[in-house]
Amino acid sequence: MPHTSQAKTLGELVAARGIAKRSVKDELRANLIARLQSGAPLFPGIVGYDDTVVPQIVNAILSKHNFILLGLRGQAKTRLLRALTSLLDESIPVMPDCEIHDDPRAPICAACRSTIAKFGDATPIAWLARDRRYVEKLATPDVTIADMIGDLDPIKAVRGGLDLADELTMHYGLLPRANRGIFAINELPDLAGKVQVGLFNILQEGDVQIKGYPVRLPLDLMIVFSANPEDYTARGKIITPLKDRIGSEIRTHYPASRADAMAITEQEAWIGRTDDALPVEIPVFVREVVEEVAFQARGDQRVDKRSGVSQRLPITALENAVSNAERRALLCGEAAIVPRVTDVYAALPSLTGKIELEYEGELRGADAVARDLVRAAIATVFDGYAAMADLKPVIEWFEGGGTLQLSDDTSAASLIEQAGQIDGLERALGQLGVATKKGPSFRAAGFDFILEGLVSVRKISRTDDGRFQAPPSERKTRNPERDRALESLMEEEGVPGRGKKKYYN
Repeated sequence: MPHTSQAKTLGELVAARGIAKRSVKDELRANLIARLQSGAPLFPGIVGYDDTVVPQIVNAILSKHNFILLGLRGQAKTRLLRALTSLLDESIPVMPDCEIHDDPRAPICAACRSTIAKFGDATPIAWLARDRRYVEKLATPDVTIADMIGDLDPIKAVRGGLDLADELTMHYGLLPRANRGIFAINELPDLAGKVQVGLFNILQEGDVQIKGYPVRLPLDLMIVFSANPEDYTARGKIITPLKDRIGSEIRTHYPASRADAMAITEQEAWIGRTDDALPVEIPVFVREVVEEVAFQARGDQRVDKRSGVSQRLPITALENAVSNAERRALLCGEAAIVPRVTDVYAALPSLTGKIELEYEGELRGADAVARDLVRAAIATVFDGYAAMADLKPVIEWFEGGGTLQLSDDTSAASLIEQAGQIDGLERALGQLGVATKKGPSFRAAGFDFILEGLVSVRKISRTDDGRFQAPPSERKTRNPERDRALESLMEEEGVPGRGKKKYYN
């Protein structure tokens, strides 16, 4: 017996063993069960949904439900729907050149039935790969019933000398063309009401009717949808009877932890820069700050919660931060591209377009809100590191009148040289536990993190031109003659060096 993948004719296909005819939903269910039993990953590349969304999708498939994913933008809804194709068979037998991928063993269209009646077991067959069995449509208000279901084609009727009521005059829409596969509709509520009504039959009875003629096509489909929760309500743009016909309603969400968010961004962001000879090395605290910006935005009252903050925000922000570091490395002739926390501020153009603001935020301005979010993110991440280091000498150095002039174009060597004069900074860097043995660029990024962290928690300040200094209320003016007099006085009284601050007043 020929193997199914070698069958060329209907006779060979029927004679081959192990070719059970089953519906798409049965096929998905059987392959899902096999994957669950083998312990293989269900949806590779989907991060953070293992205990929430994925089990609900599994239940929907096992129940043979059509389902909808409800979630804000940037929650991997489309990626999840496209991942369903991995649960389909590698290929299935179809009638060649058939618009609706008819099964040679049980054809539903008139043309295929006529071909099989003519050639019998010698009827040639073709094989359709799984990736061609997924059809996706973005719902827009201009989509018509003809686009979705189909229409009569008068040109076909004229050329073939056929009556308009003849089934062979039909032009099939997207739904029939997705037969024996998965049909996905993104942003379902944006479909016009009459088009939503047109989906009733296919969801409940499993067939479609074109232009009211008595021709019924019992399509074999898994239909899945996506929508924004705000629109998928009685007050939104969805027809309630259509909701009633969708088997399962599954809510997606943003990453629950910073670790999950970092894993998604690392997977999606273009940071390798393979077209450049310089390697890209990103300190973990920079990655954390980038992710924390999105978390801060999702909790900020000035940002519209109904719109959401897409996971694309940290992805594009990290790409921009790396690009700013790349620009610096090229200008300064450095051996590696190592982003600093300061570079996240350079990524503001990738942030402002991805946050929708409430009235209060509009008054402040998108750029100012984005800067506030970056600063809050740095403060949150820095707080987790600061407990490990003694930063008092650093703060006291600035309070004593010390200043430091830096910019995002400052080379690693220059930054290290200038930072070396700050009391206690080198020691604090070692205490933070960040990797500094990878070269001067990492050391410079570590110094920058400490300085920006102290700015974010308002222990020191930074001017618009990049000057780090003590806050105005704490700032002292350095006087070398007074300092020498104080040191002499301390030696006479036996006062420890760390106690000299009390003499400044």
